[in-house]
Amino acid sequence: MITTDYLVIGSGVAGLTFAIKIAEHFPHKKVLIVTKGEKEESNTKYAQGGVAVVIDNCEDSFQKHIQDTLIAGDGLCDKSVVKMVVKEGPKRLQELVDWGANFDTNSNGNYDLGKEGGHSEYRVVHHKDITGYEITKTLLKRIHQLENITILSHHFVIDLITQHHVKVVQEKELTCYGAYVLNENDNTINTIQAKYTLLASGGIGKVYGHTTNPAIATGDGIAMAYRAKARIRDMEFIQFHPTALYNEEGASLFLISEAVRGFGAYLRNKQGDRFMFTYDERAELASRDIVSQSIDKELKIYGEPHVYLDCTHLDITEFKKHFPNIYQKCKDLQIDISKDWIPVVPASHYVCGGIEVDTYGRTSVNNLFSCGECSRTGLHGANRLASNSLLEALVYSHNIFNYLTSNSTVFYEVKIPEWIDSGTEVPNSDVLIQHNLEKLQSLMRNYVGIARSNNELKEAKTKLNSIYQEVEELYKISKVNTALCELRNMINVAHLIINQSLERKENKGGYFNIDNEHNNILVTSNN
Repeated sequence: MITTDYLVIGSGVAGLTFAIKIAEHFPHKKVLIVTKGEKEESNTKYAQGGVAVVIDNCEDSFQKHIQDTLIAGDGLCDKSVVKMVVKEGPKRLQELVDWGANFDTNSNGNYDLGKEGGHSEYRVVHHKDITGYEITKTLLKRIHQLENITILSHHFVIDLITQHHVKVVQEKELTCYGAYVLNENDNTINTIQAKYTLLASGGIGKVYGHTTNPAIATGDGIAMAYRAKARIRDMEFIQFHPTALYNEEGASLFLISEAVRGFGAYLRNKQGDRFMFTYDERAELASRDIVSQSIDKELKIYGEPHVYLDCTHLDITEFKKHFPNIYQKCKDLQIDISKDWIPVVPASHYVCGGIEVDTYGRTSVNNLFSCGECSRTGLHGANRLASNSLLEALVYSHNIFNYLTSNSTVFYEVKIPEWIDSGTEVPNSDVLIQHNLEKLQSLMRNYVGIARSNNELKEAKTKLNSIYQEVEELYKISKVNTALCELRNMINVAHLIINQSLERKENKGGYFNIDNEHNNILVTSNN
């Protein structure tokens, strides 16, 4: 049994920021961070674009940022949340700077702001094209300076501990008491009891296979919260990033940042036409949902596997300065961006829904909080505005910190049983797990992708149930391992996406169903 005051699940910007603040405020309380990979591995690390925030010394305004967010969210954003997050942005950015994060500046010493799809102004603060890595490095450096924070890398959280596990409790409402955690180094299972638990476990991209997310993005936090009976909402809104570098093998795809189109790159089909004006007057700078759906339509019209991003007309010296990582990746693949078009394709990138939380990051389960991509705050609505995700994580981690330092909670003594796996065996099932994983990912890409239909969703539900039954039978007789638990989590997430897609009767933002033609969001420009 391990006891801690605060259990943080995940090591991205959301979890690390909260851990720093709560540990500094309560130097005599214990903070435990659990992460299934290396401590540096998270979706944050791979964020290329930056933090969308209104800076004083420019022509931008809070109202413009709010309006851009509301437009991208297609009428489903919580306006009060949008207003709060946008207005808190400058303060939270300054904290990162105070902790040592470096962001690019111009010759005048002001931030070199980028512009991305859906933004009406230049407002994206960035560090070259590796902003997430810079933020992660800064936060981890701060973490290591605090003696009351412990990081357990290569520890996989199996399930949250609730009344389902505790036999006798005083609370009448559902409460979280910690988590069961698999130590991947020696395959032992630890019982971690915590007064407060924060789920900051990232996204779900691996559910689709072809994704810009790292391999760890298997929706673990959302699946655990779902099994713990927390409210999950808006899972039908999957954001597909329009421009992932095309890879014939699929799998995790290299992201070509939205900021490249903000820098002036053009999208072209195989015929060489700039097709985006056909779909939206903003062309390449339309919001991600519209660009992705437009590309998907072009691919189906011409039967091609990808479109192209044309940077040949741009200042290549300046391009290399702003996007050194992207330039080098293309060069490694023998793509000379001064002469060659970059083959790109949409790939699953971000889930706009997740664990429903209030403005303090509280879930529907007592003492369980959620922050970052696994949470549903109301900021994004039906589609996330580019570079609003890091902003959201910074603001909500601060809100959770504020709540926990301003409110006291009564804790009851409970007896938590150790993990019991008697009668189970070490599974000899690697082939079976991989087979079902590939079936799941193929199902999601082919039936629950950018454009969906009611018949395809119903077929997906039937096929998913077959996979679920087989995996659950395996889970019951097996000693747990990470691969099996990840597959189980991805099946739960797929179930949520499919069911909530079937419940939605109109097209909004990232959700497009061909049977809802009356609300088709792909509109032809007057141009």
